[in-house]
Amino acid sequence: MNRGRFVSVLLVFVMVLAACAASDSMETFMDISSSLDGGGDGAPAVTTAATSRDSGESGEVEGAATDTDTADEDKTVFGDGATTPVAFQASPPGRDIIFTADIRVAVPDVGAASAEAGRVVALAGGFLFGQETTGGLESVSILTFKVDPDRFHEVLNDLSSIGEVRTQKVTATDVTDRVVDLRSQIATSAASVERLRALLAEATDIKEVVALEAELVARETQLESLRGRLRTLEDQVALATIVMTITRDASNPEIDLVVTALSSVGDSGAGCPGEYEALHIEVGDRATLCYEVTNIGDTLLRDFELRDPVLDLEIGDMTLVYGDLDEPLEPGASLMLATEVLVDRDLRIQSTITAQPVNDDGTAIDGAPATRTSIFFLEAFDPGGIPTFVDGLQTSWEWLLGLGQIVLLLAGALLPFIWVPAGLYFLWRLVVRSRNRTAEDS
Repeated sequence: MNRGRFVSVLLVFVMVLAACAASDSMETFMDISSSLDGGGDGAPAVTTAATSRDSGESGEVEGAATDTDTADEDKTVFGDGATTPVAFQASPPGRDIIFTADIRVAVPDVGAASAEAGRVVALAGGFLFGQETTGGLESVSILTFKVDPDRFHEVLNDLSSIGEVRTQKVTATDVTDRVVDLRSQIATSAASVERLRALLAEATDIKEVVALEAELVARETQLESLRGRLRTLEDQVALATIVMTITRDASNPEIDLVVTALSSVGDSGAGCPGEYEALHIEVGDRATLCYEVTNIGDTLLRDFELRDPVLDLEIGDMTLVYGDLDEPLEPGASLMLATEVLVDRDLRIQSTITAQPVNDDGTAIDGAPATRTSIFFLEAFDPGGIPTFVDGLQTSWEWLLGLGQIVLLLAGALLPFIWVPAGLYFLWRLVVRSRNRTAEDS
């Protein structure tokens, strides 16, 4: 009876200890979350994640993300204006936390903004860890900075003020348990290495020496691997990482061209746009072609040029239905052009529109112009009816031309073989003459 009571008391004591440990872990997690979200009510929503990863029984370091972490790691996209960055606090004492941030800003000049970002980080005691830059019209610069965690909030605020913030993600990962576990594994592994070295020093048998040396090499390799993983974690904790992507705020010029047609004419394109894909029209009729030009990019466009090798068209030959060719075309705006054509056969119209992207002040943006090609089909058909004298004469003439082409084709095919009957004829003449001479001699 005393033994059962003792076991019951021991179980209760163990359960109380487990509950206390879980409570301490939860309080630590809540403290970290509170420190990340303490930016005030007026701060915009920014992604912030705090994760704690526990090592498994085998000693391997494995990450275990909670449902809250998964939800928090979705990027928050801001509107047109710049936004206030997330308010951030230093890590709780005694905890090993890795701070990272990913921020994307849009600026008029990528090169100048990159230089300014480097200056801001250098003044805060940080340094540039990596850079990837793409030039041209769609220039992008991706900068990776390392800064002191205590100045993480300050640097992030300063970098956010360089341009218009488009996205921002801040993550805090609690690796205290991983660090403690790695240190414990290192101590255990180091003790094992020392024991093997002592055994190796006392070994005299060759086989035993070989076996101990192989095991010692394996244990030393494992020890160095654990130390390397610990150094990596400690370096990540010692320096916060900020990845800053800088793009042009107007770096995606794009244009769209849609060609349609109307069977009606004489209205200067007032009925545009017309039917899409193709138009079935009678031979000899006229059709109105409608060219709808739309700015689907994020820059102003001007200096439009239209090329159509089939119809030999230019913008100056066309009627402006709506829009203004003398003013830059704003993003999302459209203009309509129209022209009339006489349909005497099937036409495959291939039109190409180009435009020059410009800044708000009207200066041209360096790089290739925006361009788009559109294809449209005009299918001509003959309505038929009672043939006239002219139709019969035209048909007879076409047949005569066809017959003449056939005769010429046959003559060309037989010409190389004319020498065959000619040679046979001359051979026959020689045989006849030889026979006649033989008859006369006899």
